[in-house]
Amino acid sequence: MKLFDNTKVAFALKSDSQLERAYFLFKMIQSQPMVKIGSVVTNFALKAHLPIEGLIRSTVFDHFCGGVTEEDCLPIIDNMYSNGNVHSVLDYSVEGQDKEVSFDGALEKILKIINFCEEKKSIPFAVFKPTGFGRFALYQKITEGKKLTEEEQAEWNRVQDRYHKVCKAAVKKDVPLLIDAEESWMQKAADELIEDLMETYNKEKAIVFNTLQMYRHDRLEYLKALHQKAHQKEFYIGMKVVRGAYMEKERERAKEKGYPSPICENKAATDTNYDKAIQYMMEHPKMALFAGTHNEESSYLVMDLANKYNIKKNDKKLWFGQLFGMSDHISYNLANQGYNVAKYLPFGPVRDVMPYLIRRAEENTSVAGQTSRELNLIKIERKRRKLE
Repeated sequence: MKLFDNTKVAFALKSDSQLERAYFLFKMIQSQPMVKIGSVVTNFALKAHLPIEGLIRSTVFDHFCGGVTEEDCLPIIDNMYSNGNVHSVLDYSVEGQDKEVSFDGALEKILKIINFCEEKKSIPFAVFKPTGFGRFALYQKITEGKKLTEEEQAEWNRVQDRYHKVCKAAVKKDVPLLIDAEESWMQKAADELIEDLMETYNKEKAIVFNTLQMYRHDRLEYLKALHQKAHQKEFYIGMKVVRGAYMEKERERAKEKGYPSPICENKAATDTNYDKAIQYMMEHPKMALFAGTHNEESSYLVMDLANKYNIKKNDKKLWFGQLFGMSDHISYNLANQGYNVAKYLPFGPVRDVMPYLIRRAEENTSVAGQTSRELNLIKIERKRRKLE
């Protein structure tokens, strides 16, 4: 049996009823028209303030999210860590807020999570999105090289202050910080800011982590250029490496605006790009890697490379990451072998987390074979339990 075929380990923490709910959800997600209709109906119902939050909470929300607050998430965090040796990354998944009060609120939320991380071994990282700390349009204007007004410059100074405040807390508490990537037309501003943070705070080890979305064909060259800079200025690189979350939107905008798509031409090219980035990072000792992947072959590759470069399974500069509610066969089997594994555990008010959940559903339908694989594994485990 191959490592990831062990469904007993994969679903050990799921009760029969939770397994049935997972089967029902992935069956629904498998249908692209159903996901599109469901997304439209759900958005309408929430905007019209129809009483559907209870239904969402008991189905899709509870499968993919940890709860409404950090405290809500604690039973899940403790269960995954105590019974599966899987860590959690608390991900405040409220999207689309663009007011200063929201950014300050997000900062306080991340500082609180850093304190949580210091107290609990089960939560090894804090995480946030660039647009949690500043307006998308502001990042976009800087990425496009446009001159900021005096007011916008003051606003950008406040964004930078939030980043520095959270990085200082992370260094003080020795909690690594994952910063997510977003759409390509705002990402350059975030990248340049995060590079400065790495130079400032990653002198002794990687505390600040950026994210590489490897469905972008320029990211491997970006990584190599950053490595040269890190070598010259003597700082460590921390990277979360993922395939990416905005593919449809990226392609549509490129077509609409008439510029070449930043996305690899097909999935095979993305897979190759991803694996090359993993290989490059693991060849160089002053890099810390958080391999965010639901891909079995890439996971096996990371294991092989760790073996090749004598990186211990529990070395803190190597982590595997998956999303809560997905790819348990990868997460729990890797953890069972002694590797560092963390599940991204989204939380937040049901209404505010819906954009994240809809994107998760759409992503599952667009990645060929992902939902079928989840369903197949659940079927195998149901059958195994019946025979026990």
